[in-house]
Amino acid sequence: MPKGDLVISADFGTSGVKVGVVDGDLRLLARATETYPLSLATGGVAEQAPVDWWSALARALATLRDEVPALRDRAAALVFSSQLCGVICADEHGTPLRPCLTWLDKRAAETGRALIGGFPSVHGYRVDKLARWLRLANGAPARNGMDPTAKILWIKAQEPDIYHQTRWILDVKDWLLHRATGRFTTCPESANLTWLMDTRPGREGWSKTLSAMTGIALDRMPEMVDGEEVVGSLTPQAAEDLGLAPETLVLGGTSDVTAAALGSGQVDDGALHIAAATSCWIAGFVPGRVLSVANSYATITSSLAFRPLLIASQENAGSALEWAVRISGGETHGEALNGAFDDMGTPEEDDPFFMPWLAGERVPVDNDALRGVFHGLALHHDARALRRAALEGVALNLRWSYGKLMRERPIHKDGPISMVGGVAANTAFAQTVANALNREVWVGEARHAGVLGTAALAAKTLGWAPSARDAAASLRTRTTAVYAPDPARVDALSARNARLDKIRHHILKSYA
Repeated sequence: MPKGDLVISADFGTSGVKVGVVDGDLRLLARATETYPLSLATGGVAEQAPVDWWSALARALATLRDEVPALRDRAAALVFSSQLCGVICADEHGTPLRPCLTWLDKRAAETGRALIGGFPSVHGYRVDKLARWLRLANGAPARNGMDPTAKILWIKAQEPDIYHQTRWILDVKDWLLHRATGRFTTCPESANLTWLMDTRPGREGWSKTLSAMTGIALDRMPEMVDGEEVVGSLTPQAAEDLGLAPETLVLGGTSDVTAAALGSGQVDDGALHIAAATSCWIAGFVPGRVLSVANSYATITSSLAFRPLLIASQENAGSALEWAVRISGGETHGEALNGAFDDMGTPEEDDPFFMPWLAGERVPVDNDALRGVFHGLALHHDARALRRAALEGVALNLRWSYGKLMRERPIHKDGPISMVGGVAANTAFAQTVANALNREVWVGEARHAGVLGTAALAAKTLGWAPSARDAAASLRTRTTAVYAPDPARVDALSARNARLDKIRHHILKSYA
């Protein structure tokens, strides 16, 4: 049994890292958040410097050592989760050769469309390629170029010198794990979304067939490890950087989506949860692979013994709400957007409609060219009307995706649904989601679900529970707020949603 009684859990998002000190009951004893820059530019550029992630982690741990006595000696394990779909080109020592192309980076859209397209085609995919991807990987690269496949090929074409020098192609967590342990690994979620992985049950691993089809060599890809696996201990340099003992164990870790699933406590097959932060997704574990080409959602292979995790991801949630509040003259405080919707006035029948596609959309329509719309603006509409429309628009956009998922047989169709993520802590948003879905919404430790879910991965190693799944199940009951649907608002939003369906149809056609 490892020395120490605590786990340090670090959840790396788009704008910053949340680091928590967690005990054997999955209680958060202390936490710290550190931000890092995101470089945005025209042409879809969205980059980050990997060293900024590491520096932010070190700063957060310096804060936590002041709050938790003897943290250096009490920390038995360090576990990471992170954003997905990043591409880091690293040399043989793991040194980045250029900034990371984050999940938000869309410059490879044309490259991605060229990769998947051709005649004859269906939904923009050449039929033979699509059939091969669907059979082996249970999905295919997105048309918007945001998946690693297109980004890798973009670098190969546009930055050939960088590509030639690249020994390892890494995702965000992969690079962090190497910096911590010296070992090059990846998690199944990251591997799956390169679309170079065979995800068929019992055959999980890198696919030579898909490598040949894309022209991306597998010898640049790290080995896959399970999220609960001990990858190693801290290198002397990493221990010094982080102020931890060299014998601190480092686990394989996971993606932010699996961490949120564990942190929600909804770990049974068919149980859904909603994660609402900068972006938004609905997800849940299911017993087998699921795929909807028409609606752009599917299961990915999670880092929990390759267990399928169904994900329907939307590009804009907190980002769209924050934008709408800002342009209407309001202020937001923290990721829960505290105070932003305290003074919205009374909903009116002729309130404008809002489509929150400020950075394109993924589910149920995969189109990076889509842009946000206020529809039905009138002279009497004021700032409060815009904020009402934004709140309702994000919730009804979520309902749009949710309605597609409800057609899947394994999904639980009723009962409460848990919501996690920073924006879930906003009471106005949580209530609006409950009304929009006509389903009770449970919110617990919304802002820290990712940290707690990540920490659950260490439960087996430290003897806290038989598995991460068993440990995480206890989190479902830690509900601090319950939002029951308001029948009057349910009816009103249902009527508005029927109108929005028609409006949305015509706007989508304008982008065809």
